[in-house]
Amino acid sequence: MSRPATFNQDMERVQKTREKLQRRRRGTNAVALTLSLAAMAFGLLWLVWILFTTLKLGIGGLSVDLFTQSTPPPNTDGGGLANAIVGSLMLVVLATFVGTPLGILAGVYLAEYGQKRWLASVTRFINDILLSAPSIVVGLFVYAIVVAKMGRFSGWAGVIALALLQIPIVIRTTENMLKLVPNALREAAFALGTPKWKMVMSITLKASVGGIVTGVLLAVARIAGETAPLLFTALSNQFFSLDMNQPVANLPVTIYKFAMSPFPQWQSLAWAGVFLITLGVLGLNILARAIFSKK
Repeated sequence: MSRPATFNQDMERVQKTREKLQRRRRGTNAVALTLSLAAMAFGLLWLVWILFTTLKLGIGGLSVDLFTQSTPPPNTDGGGLANAIVGSLMLVVLATFVGTPLGILAGVYLAEYGQKRWLASVTRFINDILLSAPSIVVGLFVYAIVVAKMGRFSGWAGVIALALLQIPIVIRTTENMLKLVPNALREAAFALGTPKWKMVMSITLKASVGGIVTGVLLAVARIAGETAPLLFTALSNQFFSLDMNQPVANLPVTIYKFAMSPFPQWQSLAWAGVFLITLGVLGLNILARAIFSKK
């Protein structure tokens, strides 16, 4: 057999092998794409179902009384969630004021000062544990060190529990955003004789403010609907109260209590509360995405 004929046969075998591999790759790609689309459709199905049910049952409970009256006694008409709405806002806002500065300062230390030091490694390890820890564990911890010592449930205990849930998220977001700032900016600042603290304040924090704000908003969205920690700390209050040294009404615990009750009026208020929390969390997520996209 001549050499050109042998070469042609080899090329034909290579071409057939290549076509076989391409068919196998196309088949594998089609299967993977089908499974991915099916998984996405499965997840979206439940999400749409949840949102539809929330809208269907939650909008029906909306009224002026919902925002002006306190929670009603069992099996009575009327009433609203004014005390729970105000209580939730108080708890979330105070927890944000406590947790955000601590989280940002810790994130700055990890990204700018600690880096590979042993204290930074220990802090990251503990922060990872807190990120993955169930919220009920945090609630029990605060119950043991605050509620049990004080001898009563209180709004301040709820603030501490929510802040402990918020701090790890803010730490992780701040550290990651600061690490995205190019080192060339730091080196340029140092070359001009800028102190490190001023470089951090004027350059790295300013450059990553959008991502940090996004992390804070996402942390607020997470703690806004937490129920388990508040069951062991702030508990609830049937009446309107601004005293943080006493149990404070809040939407998550009120929703839990009303949804488990056999009274239709309470169940209607529970769904209205679910609608308000869902709307608030959705708004915070949209705001966070808008801020991050602009920056």
